[in-house]
Amino acid sequence: MRLGACKTRLRERIAARRAECVTAATGAARPLAWIDRLIALGRRLAPLATLPFGLAVARIAFPRRNLVGSLLRGAPLLATAAWMLRGAFSRSPVQSNPPL
Repeated sequence: MRLGACKTRLRERIAARRAECVTAATGAARPLAWIDRLIALGRRLAPLATLPFGLAVARIAFPRRNLVGSLLRGAPLLATAAWMLRGAFSRSPVQSNPPL
């Protein structure tokens, strides 16, 4: 009987320690989850930020309204649009019925 009581107490201590570890891991992972969300938000907003920056650089670098300046001024807009479309169309569609 004494062995059974020791095993029961050991199991209880193990269960309590597991609960403590889960609580500690949850607390430690919370800042990492925030950082992950911020990185994901930055990646979603990055294409929007490059467009105004590229237009500002083109406006400063090519102030005249000639053909070359107009083409170079619109290049960041076209490059960003092409980059976004390439990313949208390069993703593989989800298969509803995978092959067996």
